[in-house]
Amino acid sequence: MHSMSPRQFKKFALLCDLVPLWFKNATLIFTLLSIFQLGYSQKNQRYKIGLIDLMLLKRQKLGAIPLTKQIGADGIEVDMGGLGNRRTFDNQLLVDSVRKQFLDKAKELNIEIFSFAMTGYYAQSFCNREEYKRSIEDCITTMKLMNVKTAFLPLGVQCDLKKNPSVRDSVVARLKVAGKIAEQAAVIIGIETALSAKEEVELLKEINSPAIKIYFNFSNPLKERRDLITELKTLGRDRICMIHATNKDSVWLENDPQIDMYKVKKTLDEMGWSGWLVIERSRDAKKPSDVKENYGANTAYLKKVFQ
Repeated sequence: MHSMSPRQFKKFALLCDLVPLWFKNATLIFTLLSIFQLGYSQKNQRYKIGLIDLMLLKRQKLGAIPLTKQIGADGIEVDMGGLGNRRTFDNQLLVDSVRKQFLDKAKELNIEIFSFAMTGYYAQSFCNREEYKRSIEDCITTMKLMNVKTAFLPLGVQCDLKKNPSVRDSVVARLKVAGKIAEQAAVIIGIETALSAKEEVELLKEINSPAIKIYFNFSNPLKERRDLITELKTLGRDRICMIHATNKDSVWLENDPQIDMYKVKKTLDEMGWSGWLVIERSRDAKKPSDVKENYGANTAYLKKVFQ
């Protein structure tokens, strides 16, 4: 073996000392790069998977955020609270201290609050209620305070335009008002109706507000035996703000014969649509109250297909 001079030996020893330090720093660098890449990919993901605090049995509860993280979804839709006979929603997020808790927890866990839901209007009448404007304003105020750009407004039972076409004029007039308020705040209100996609296109034309869009629900056309893919194409990319990407409660999405989810993705890809796919139902009918298992399975499946 070739012998080293004292000077060469010192250089070799110094190099040996530096090797563990290099590996230690390299590990740190690669870890930081991985974290950055993960954060970047989540932020720029074309399709994001969301849950609903109401369906997690945590209506406007802080615990919905860590539960969403545990289940593996990207974000949570927060409910505005009950409505009943109140002038507006039972919304605690207008309280500074409560709102800060939600914002801090969401930031800590990297869970996005992507929408507020006015589900009180499933049972209450948006088309007849005197105080409807106050409730819309409170929702939009909350959105601005929490930097949320989309809200969900179901037209519900009493304002079902298919069963009660006589309320159409009232619905349109009130959505025009809501649209103006939303436009001024630079936010979107997504409505859910019982109409076909073709009829929803006409409804949106009548409302004539860029701030009112459709919050599409897979289960609506499916229960009426309309073709899901055709309905999506009829509405088109720009009329759909978000999607309830589930069906009625019976089986998990991966076992649902009514939905070819890969075909849905291909259609949305071709349409150029991107946004939130929100899990509402599709719970196993044998164990509908098992929140973690039902929403965990559906979240994992949608992530597999869309991400």
